[in-house]
Amino acid sequence: MAVVSTVLCVNSAWVVANTLDNEVSLYGFESASSLSSVFTHNGSVKVVSAFIMEGYQYNGERIAISADGNNQADHHTEARWPRADEDDWAGTAATLAMLAKKGLQDKLVHYSFNNFIDAPPHTTETNYMADSVTGAIEWWNFPKSQFFDVSKNTDRAIEHLAREIAKSSEHDPLYFIHMGPSEFLYQAVARVIDIEKIASLSHVYVVSHSGYNDKHLRRKAHHTMSDVLLLSGNRIHYKRIIDQNACDKPTTLWCSKSFEPFEWLKTHKDPSLRWLWERMQHNPKKKADLSDAGMVFFLLEGDEHGNPQKFRRFLGNSVMPR
Repeated sequence: MAVVSTVLCVNSAWVVANTLDNEVSLYGFESASSLSSVFTHNGSVKVVSAFIMEGYQYNGERIAISADGNNQADHHTEARWPRADEDDWAGTAATLAMLAKKGLQDKLVHYSFNNFIDAPPHTTETNYMADSVTGAIEWWNFPKSQFFDVSKNTDRAIEHLAREIAKSSEHDPLYFIHMGPSEFLYQAVARVIDIEKIASLSHVYVVSHSGYNDKHLRRKAHHTMSDVLLLSGNRIHYKRIIDQNACDKPTTLWCSKSFEPFEWLKTHKDPSLRWLWERMQHNPKKKADLSDAGMVFFLLEGDEHGNPQKFRRFLGNSVMPR
């Protein structure tokens, strides 16, 4: 009897499924050109579709994002450090560039930033996150009503995310990109449960890449991602991709101690991408860091191994159609 072979790309890995007499053997490869076996499984074809069955085969559904980026110092005794990592200042701009490139402005239903719960509003320090958001709205036509500065109005931001979560259903799922500590999401999930919409949590798909974001507590009473999942009754789907930081390897992933891998942005013919380059220059550590944006690249492209050159090819000649 003939063997039927099918080649698939699943979660950025090439997979060959050989079917004979209803039995399936799976062979995974790092690339299409390297056919040396990396792993072998015997089982049902469900394994081939694992990435799709998990619900992370994005196809134009709603997206919510919550990031930190707080620059106003929080001197509370329980705060491990006063300010957030600076990666989200430019990472927010890169994230919104990617969504705009795909024409997903109307699918971004919530973007909250400066999401350190109980941290002060920006009164004496530059609000770099607000600057990135305002610029992105102007350059790429995002609806302003979907953006929330948590440091300015925490309750309003949490309530908005809770409403978006509560809408979620089998035919209208929500993808949540986790770019900050987990307390903000925890409080939104608690409100969803309070309004008796717990069933909606089964249709929420979280993408994370960072142990810091998942576990960092700004206050002792705050909660981790594990607490979020437990609160949801393990209804929320959770996927943690590889850490998108590899700052010592400048052409790998989304962080580099040198700006050189991203210098193509500096002279790009699209002025909005030259603006993105300018946003990157505000990092006080003088490094190119778009690390959290790698999660959005993963969601849109199914590739958790993004890098500056892939980003360049993704953006092409311009973000918006000319």
